[in-house]
Amino acid sequence: MTAQLIGIILNFLPLLLAIVLHEIAHGYAAWKLGDDTAKINGRLSLNPLKHIDPAGTVILPALLIYSGVGFVFGWAKPVPVNFSNLGNYRRDTVIVASAGIALNIVLAVFCALLLKIIPDFPGGIVLGILNVFLINMVVYNVILAVFNMLPIPPLDGSKILFGWIMKPWAQKYIYAEKAGMLIIVAAALVLPVLGKNLGEDWNFFALYMSKVSKFFISLLIG
Repeated sequence: MTAQLIGIILNFLPLLLAIVLHEIAHGYAAWKLGDDTAKINGRLSLNPLKHIDPAGTVILPALLIYSGVGFVFGWAKPVPVNFSNLGNYRRDTVIVASAGIALNIVLAVFCALLLKIIPDFPGGIVLGILNVFLINMVVYNVILAVFNMLPIPPLDGSKILFGWIMKPWAQKYIYAEKAGMLIIVAAALVLPVLGKNLGEDWNFFALYMSKVSKFFISLLIG
């Protein structure tokens, strides 16, 4: 196995795991709370092919890696959830929306704990590879959690803050997913380039992602 291939695996596999397990957490929480839509559609599977979104899981992370913006994030195909099937709509909406973020935080903490244990074991090259993998697991899970905290649809933060509000404006907002994605792409990719051409630093999205992510990562492995 070449060093280049190892590098690709160590960078892409943790991101893929963070994204896929994030979506499965949503579906599993919904299933346990009364909605089996994700289960019926086979979306509780660990098979990554069932969750990969070409744009969010492959193209965008690759662009961010090669653009050198300083952070990488992405998304998988959203797990289908019929919120009307939930037993307690307001409470369960928040639980289901929070499940992905919670899973990423748990994974980050777990991998950080493993990093503290591993140095006690001999391993040479294998140990080095495992250390890099675990560090990347911490980093990508924190970044994904921080990214999904944003209150912009279709991100989890929008449903956590507004999804439980039974008002027309709140429901319209959380389902404005196409507009939300345009805002995210514009903030992450278009605005920084436009600002650079005008001699301004308009990379506010990267500032939020890097500052908040680095703070939590430093708490875990700093």
